[in-house]
Amino acid sequence: MRASGILLPVFSLPGKYGIGDLSKEAYDFVDWLKKAGQTYWQILPLGATGASGSPYQSYSTFAGDPNLISLEALCEEGLLNSSELKAYEMPANNEYIDYKNLTVRKLSALRLAFSRFKPDEEFEKYCEENAGWLDDYTLFKTIKDSAGELPWYEWDRPLKFRHKAALAKIKKERQQDILFYEFVEYTFSKQWKKLKEYANENGIKIIGDLPIYVAMDSADAWSSPKLFKYDKNLEPKVVAGCPPDCFTADGQLWGNPIYDWKYHEKTDFEWWMKRVKHCFEIYDMLRIDHFRGFASYYEVENGAPNAIDGKWVKGPGIKIFDKMKEEFGNVPVIAEDLGYLTEDVFELLDETGYPGMKILEFAFDSSHDSLYLPHKYIRNCVVYTGTHDNDTVVGWLESLGWEERKFVCDYVGHYNIRNEDLAFEIVRLAMGSIADLCVIPMQDYLSLGRWARMNTPGTVKNNWRWRVGREAMTEDLAAKIEWLTDLFGRKIRKDNAEEKPQENDDVSTD
Repeated sequence: MRASGILLPVFSLPGKYGIGDLSKEAYDFVDWLKKAGQTYWQILPLGATGASGSPYQSYSTFAGDPNLISLEALCEEGLLNSSELKAYEMPANNEYIDYKNLTVRKLSALRLAFSRFKPDEEFEKYCEENAGWLDDYTLFKTIKDSAGELPWYEWDRPLKFRHKAALAKIKKERQQDILFYEFVEYTFSKQWKKLKEYANENGIKIIGDLPIYVAMDSADAWSSPKLFKYDKNLEPKVVAGCPPDCFTADGQLWGNPIYDWKYHEKTDFEWWMKRVKHCFEIYDMLRIDHFRGFASYYEVENGAPNAIDGKWVKGPGIKIFDKMKEEFGNVPVIAEDLGYLTEDVFELLDETGYPGMKILEFAFDSSHDSLYLPHKYIRNCVVYTGTHDNDTVVGWLESLGWEERKFVCDYVGHYNIRNEDLAFEIVRLAMGSIADLCVIPMQDYLSLGRWARMNTPGTVKNNWRWRVGREAMTEDLAAKIEWLTDLFGRKIRKDNAEEKPQENDDVSTD
């Protein structure tokens, strides 16, 4: 079934408190998506982030980000009052997130709310049901606080190696701190589930994101060392990255620990199945990040200055996805099959049957024969103008040489128009393609320049900061998107929602 959606991280929503969160603005965005005729809201990972704000370097693969918790909802619960709420507001003209100041202010507000919180049966049930990851995460965060935010691999040896006596001592002495982080995760979970239910009731499905790797400084990397290629000192032997490409001449050195796939296979991918189960409890559809890493992944010796001298190693392949199917059935998945693609990646994508991703910004190279040109698509794919790792379409157009721009203009059939207008034609191209699902970043519907770019791969500063202004999501823009969605047959109507695909249809993403 043809459908469409918009890519906008929760943290990019407007709001009063320095970051987009689960407050009224999130519900307003769901209403706006409905008016715009959309079926999907794609977000980025919801994990608790560090100072960089990167959702792909979170403190836990299971925990939610405290920065996304709605203070207004805590006020409604009586855990904060209106005057206190006012004190935590940040300047209204904040197009960029200031993570350093934000995190301090948000934790201060949450600790104040926690001081008035009375654990009840619902809270106890949440802690019991999530103990498998929550106990390690809350302990990790508590120790990290007491260690002056040092990463776990720099903690004192008894804590780094999880000696029972050392951990028991922390649990006894810091009970309230552990309880605080349990309260934070309980609050996040409660607020997120409420928002998701509202979205679903209004016909909007959530596309979530599963990062292939966990951060080195995370509860996962600390609490389960057998999952990774560590030496006897719990130092990673190799780390993740990717070879030199169009983004970076030295490749990208991500620094995440590499999985010991032999161990995962012996355990029948138990830890991975827990991750996937958790994802489908909080999302409707799942984008699996760096899908090619399951076919073969790039590892670099720990301590290397860059990623030039890394090597490709065979991944788990179809085995992990066969296990997923055995556990969860045919769940809706998008495979992020971008980057350096080899035959084993194409074979794995074909074996799984998952739709891959088509990026229009990759289509107009000098060969004029890119796999990303719309006339080469099959139905079973998801088309994007760009992702969070790309420039905005306007920014991308500004960077093109004469020949590339001419190719774009020839393809869309428009010449001598402003970049903002040409960007809309690129959006039209995506929406009009044969791809079952089309997802457009919010920046591209707004025709914003490179200043609104979400992330520049290979860099660590000034990423994950952009926010949309409340005034940008107008009734006129919603009407324009709805018209475009209806024009190209992507608006889901009640009378055709159950319509069966034609005999020659490829597998749908829906």
